[in-house]
Amino acid sequence: MMRPELSLSDLEQMTRTQLHSVLTHGFPLDLDEMADSQYFGVEVGLPDFATKLLWKTFRKTFYRDPEAKVPGELRGWNVKLKQNGLDGPALPQRFLGRTVTFGHYRVKEAEGLRFPGGYRGTHFLDYTRAGNHFWDLGRFGYTPLVAVNRGRSDLLLGWEVMKFGPAQVPIPSYWALRYDGPLEEIVKVPAGSA
Repeated sequence: MMRPELSLSDLEQMTRTQLHSVLTHGFPLDLDEMADSQYFGVEVGLPDFATKLLWKTFRKTFYRDPEAKVPGELRGWNVKLKQNGLDGPALPQRFLGRTVTFGHYRVKEAEGLRFPGGYRGTHFLDYTRAGNHFWDLGRFGYTPLVAVNRGRSDLLLGWEVMKFGPAQVPIPSYWALRYDGPLEEIVKVPAGSA
């Protein structure tokens, strides 16, 4: 039996258990469709008090870098947004005239890798080898990512997993990504990073 297509609104109403079920039954990413695009991110797995302390919305990007060591590989970064709500404008925060970015990652195939919680999907975001600075805690990210609906790349679901050496630590944080158009700005891998 095929489940009906889900929307961002549907994901926002789900419990973490339901979100994890969507993740473990998610669909492969279409990397060609995602290349050179940006997504509006929404934290859907944390309680309201936690998102008030941290953030509710952010941007994730996917860039097919012609200078990548692995030809065709997608890389990306997070963009800190002004917290204008789900229906307000997605405006990047700026500092000294530059967009505030953090948590760079590479999109990697998950085949043959083990993840906690029964995830056996096709892709994950690898922050551990993406050039993050020592002080960027995102450098420990090893994050499963799936398409929510079959054959579509306009709504994705991710789950925070941190990797410390061989140990993987699942975090009770899920986030949805809604397609938000072509990539507006290309950000270099942090200079002088690990």
